[in-house]
Amino acid sequence: MWDIHICEKDPELLAASLERRGVDFNGNLAQLTDALKTRRRLLSEIEAANMTRNKIARGEDAVAADIGRELRGRVAGLKDLLDDVNGVITSIVSSLPNRPHETVPDGANADDNIVVRTWGKPTKLSFPVKDHVVLGEALGIIDLRRGARLAASGFPCLTGLGARLSRALMNFKLDLHRERGHYLEIAPPFLANRGAFFGTGQLPKFEADLYWTADGELGLVPTAEVPLTNMFAGEILREAELPINLTAYTPCWRREAGAYGHDTRGLIRVHQFDKVELVKITTPETSYEELDRMVDDAEEVLRRLDLPHRRVLLCSGDLGFCSAKTFDIEVWLPGQGAYREISSCSNCEDFQARRMNLRFRRAAGHVDFPHTLNGSGLAIGRTLVAIMENYQQEDGSIVIPKALVPYVGVERIMGMN
Repeated sequence: MWDIHICEKDPELLAASLERRGVDFNGNLAQLTDALKTRRRLLSEIEAANMTRNKIARGEDAVAADIGRELRGRVAGLKDLLDDVNGVITSIVSSLPNRPHETVPDGANADDNIVVRTWGKPTKLSFPVKDHVVLGEALGIIDLRRGARLAASGFPCLTGLGARLSRALMNFKLDLHRERGHYLEIAPPFLANRGAFFGTGQLPKFEADLYWTADGELGLVPTAEVPLTNMFAGEILREAELPINLTAYTPCWRREAGAYGHDTRGLIRVHQFDKVELVKITTPETSYEELDRMVDDAEEVLRRLDLPHRRVLLCSGDLGFCSAKTFDIEVWLPGQGAYREISSCSNCEDFQARRMNLRFRRAAGHVDFPHTLNGSGLAIGRTLVAIMENYQQEDGSIVIPKALVPYVGVERIMGMN
């Protein structure tokens, strides 16, 4: 969430940041400016009334007592008005996306993103390429029909070696991040409360994308970012504790309410999927160094699996709501003849920390807001797709990457398993 003092002192910065994102905020900016002026006036009147009360409190006559009671009632009324105004300010400010970092290129959408670097060359096969759905159904490791019958479309079912390969990817990634990146492994709840969703920016904007319990107080997590980042909500950490590196596996649930009709076939865009997440909580001074490390940690998974991929810097118009700077990692999918996103690593700076009131005490003694970072390390379903399509053989079998053989227990998927 934006610092209200910046909104108040530098509305031009706010307007310019929103313009870079392509957000039309003209009407709300005037409303916010008026609310902030009213807030200043009310705070000034409350302070003046309290000063007068303190002066007359030393008086002992009946007149002074009457004035004191009158002022006490006036202060109470002013505080009620202040609560209302603060509610308006919070409502507006909590709906504003984060400010793009100065190194983020301007742009309107994904077409304006910049490829930073590429690892490996796109896989070229000497036989007709099959996509993961054709491969998976022929090998008996993906069952979309029964998944849809059990739940609905977008809830895939993996069977046999498909399920084993998915579980192997989870363990491989958790082990790699724990050992290489020194991430603390967490097994978090798969549901979170509304405060946690607000803290990481899913509420209020993305409520329609979440699956809620009947009373609407708990939601299924769309990413482990929600429980991991909120683990320290409301706390004051010590500077010596930072950076904190966390990783977790969770199933993830998303309605994808704004993506109807996109990638509905197979495992690319589904309502339930598995993911290993990375989260960092850092000092402001080190957060961009830590972002580079996080992206490299996510890419290391693909390097170990020998999967061609590239790193993409998102433009201002393609940034997520909470992000100040984001790198996407895109893996090559022969079945689509294209690179597709498999990870998104973001520095949210102090945006989420302010929303969840997460702070740290510097060695010098004063309290500050840390920066929070998050990234997929990686999405398991999309990694499964990439392995199937890049390692497919002419006979329809799939070779298991060497790094995964100890986890899966076989070197090749040959048929019905």
